[in-house]
Amino acid sequence: MVEELVTAGVAVASAGAVYAMAAARVVRQYERGVVFRLGRLRSRVRGPGLTLIVPFVDRLHKVNLQIVTLPVPAQEGITRDNVTVRVDAVVYFKVVSPADAIVRVEDYRFAVAQMAQTSLRSIIGKSELDDLLSNREKLNQGLELMIDSPAVEWGVAIDRVEIKDVSLPEAMKRSMARQAEADRERRARIINADAELQASRKLAEAAQQMADTPSALQLRLLQTVVAVAAEKNSTLVLPFPVELLRFLERVRPDPEQQPPHQGQRQVRGRQAEQ
Repeated sequence: MVEELVTAGVAVASAGAVYAMAAARVVRQYERGVVFRLGRLRSRVRGPGLTLIVPFVDRLHKVNLQIVTLPVPAQEGITRDNVTVRVDAVVYFKVVSPADAIVRVEDYRFAVAQMAQTSLRSIIGKSELDDLLSNREKLNQGLELMIDSPAVEWGVAIDRVEIKDVSLPEAMKRSMARQAEADRERRARIINADAELQASRKLAEAAQQMADTPSALQLRLLQTVVAVAAEKNSTLVLPFPVELLRFLERVRPDPEQQPPHQGQRQVRGRQAEQ
């Protein structure tokens, strides 16, 4: 009798252990468990840790709540200004409603990927080439809104969308390179012309100043002489000072104001007697 009780107890314990092993499930910290009982969704979502289900009756689906990085394959399209481009992007999203992600869509990852591809083609067709190259932030926001609208129904939230690369045809690359080179040359010419204009204005002011003050011209000449004399193996020829010539002109007597010579006085006396 005792042996039968012991055997029965061991059998019950074994059955309980088997049941516990079949019913026990472990949900990780970044996961949530969605339980279906006989095909019907249970309202309570199982949190992280150890959880129990009814074996052969309940089915547990684990849903990852981490942010998923989904690369979008390069999509080829024609922009609004008739340029053929290839654009690829990357989508960052996460599940916010585990039950909707399991019930409302068959495969939420595949659904988000397809929606991202179609939205990317739509953005390419609505945008111009300059916007794709320089105004990506605005395009990223528009692309995020286009993907997020249907994704909300699937229990998925789009964190952000980034356009990775824009590939252009080789002919377009060469054309853009020539355009950029011509634009840089135009800016260089404008800058040189502006510099010449400013230099000519300064030279005109300097010339006017030297014309009003001749000594300034002499000082400038001395500065030039000092700069040239600093160079080796140079022969310096100095012009005759202009100021010295002007000084000699001022100190030279006027012929009309000089006293007449003796011969001139005699001639003038005879003329006076006659």
